[in-house]
Amino acid sequence: MVRKRGENGVIILTALFFAVFVILIFRYYSIAWQQKYVSTAQLEHTFTIEVGKTQGTIYDRDLRPVINAETEFRAVAVPSLLDCEKTAEYALDRDSFYKKFDKGKPFVFECSDKALESDGLTIFEVPVRYSEEQRAQHIVGYLSEERGADGIEYAYDSILRNNFPVNSVSYDTDGFGRILKGSRKEVMRTKSYKSGVVLTIDNDIQDICEKCGSGIETGAIVCADIRNGDILAMASFPDYDPENIEEALKDERSPLINRALYSYSVGSVFKLVTAAAALEQGAGGHMYDCCGNIDVEGRVFNCHKLDGHGLQDMPQAMTNSCNTYFIDLARCLDIKEYRRMAAYIGFGKEVHLCSGIIGSGGVLPSEKELSVPAELFILSFGPGEVTATPLQITQLTCAVANKGKMPILRLIKGLTPDGEKPVVEKSPLISEVMSEKTAEKICGMMVLAVSENKNSKAKSRLVSIGAKTSTAQTGHYSDNGEELCHAWITGFFPENDPKYAVTVLIENGGYGNDAAAPVFREIAEKITVLGKKRDNSEKTERI
Repeated sequence: MVRKRGENGVIILTALFFAVFVILIFRYYSIAWQQKYVSTAQLEHTFTIEVGKTQGTIYDRDLRPVINAETEFRAVAVPSLLDCEKTAEYALDRDSFYKKFDKGKPFVFECSDKALESDGLTIFEVPVRYSEEQRAQHIVGYLSEERGADGIEYAYDSILRNNFPVNSVSYDTDGFGRILKGSRKEVMRTKSYKSGVVLTIDNDIQDICEKCGSGIETGAIVCADIRNGDILAMASFPDYDPENIEEALKDERSPLINRALYSYSVGSVFKLVTAAAALEQGAGGHMYDCCGNIDVEGRVFNCHKLDGHGLQDMPQAMTNSCNTYFIDLARCLDIKEYRRMAAYIGFGKEVHLCSGIIGSGGVLPSEKELSVPAELFILSFGPGEVTATPLQITQLTCAVANKGKMPILRLIKGLTPDGEKPVVEKSPLISEVMSEKTAEKICGMMVLAVSENKNSKAKSRLVSIGAKTSTAQTGHYSDNGEELCHAWITGFFPENDPKYAVTVLIENGGYGNDAAAPVFREIAEKITVLGKKRDNSEKTERI
């Protein structure tokens, strides 16, 4: 079919009109898109970078940090606003610094305390969770996957890792994310890490106990305030690195165990309980002639001095640690009252310090078991089934030195919102477990056991001490056939005005006088020197 000439013209005109229309529409949207993009690029946005995760602090009794005790410096750098070489002088790891700087994006790096702030450099001082030589590690505990896994870290996890604000710095950026030169920056320096838990621990005394016990292969040391039961130091050996738990798990000595919470055979330390029970029952004047052994219903018990101690009264028997005297003394006791006193003092009962830190109750034979003469007599001088923790033995010493009033040991003093003062402070719990007269007599015996014993290695020229050593049989033997024994000593000082109770346990350490007593003496002397320094400092401040 042949179109008319006029029809072809209309078709061509329509096509031209449509082409022009499409070009105009494309041009319109192209200009609009460019204007929108430019407008967006001119809008200001904010870029924020956070520095250091914030966690609460664990303090000692005087609000000195036990963890978070040291700090390090970190800087936020904006490459576009800095001179690379000048800034690199502050970096502790320059290779890492250069790699991050070359990427051109804001980053965080560890810096020296000489670093100076500028528009492109913001400095933060942040706490370090654990020190290289972290003290009180068995009390503090450790973290696993950023949560408390043991010790105070576990018990107060929700408080120490609350939703705290963190250190941060914010910059204005353009729509392309570029930090605008000369614009404002907002810096947030948080102090929320200052909130936390306040312990009864004394940092200085904890340090003394850990250093004096550094030669202990496995064992524990506990030091407490006699008047209120505050645990001033609690050390377990060996120690471990909280940043390397896997290594600790491989160690055959089981360093993760807090041995202050574990119960052990106590040996002749239990003679203190036997003597107290006898005094309470009116048998304090008991006399016995030790010939080296005693026959009880056909069973012969030996004294550690095979040729005997001769005629002994109670103070002499305590000084000599005469086994046969205390066996004969037990014959005079009311079994029910005897066991009841041991239970009052805390044997057989757990010591609950906080969630997850609980001292074992140990073993205290039942009244029925003690009705068997042999069991009673073995208990009287210590090598029987009775077991206890260093905490329980320290509590016993507190009762004796505090005139019969026994404070329940405590580890938590309270909480603090700001590191300035404790709140929600716990009050000490004290109960009378023996008469003041009985306690004074036991104290006197413990003093004589050191001062009148020419072989005592607890004796000091610097401070007067009352103490009782123990060599506790375990029933286990070394490769050469010698029986392994736990070395104990528990005592108080100074004699005339007792303030401190200290217990030292050395697993398989041998004789208490040889292994544990020297450690006790060194602790007592160093705490005494510390006390004098503090007294002089207080006097100077008053002046």
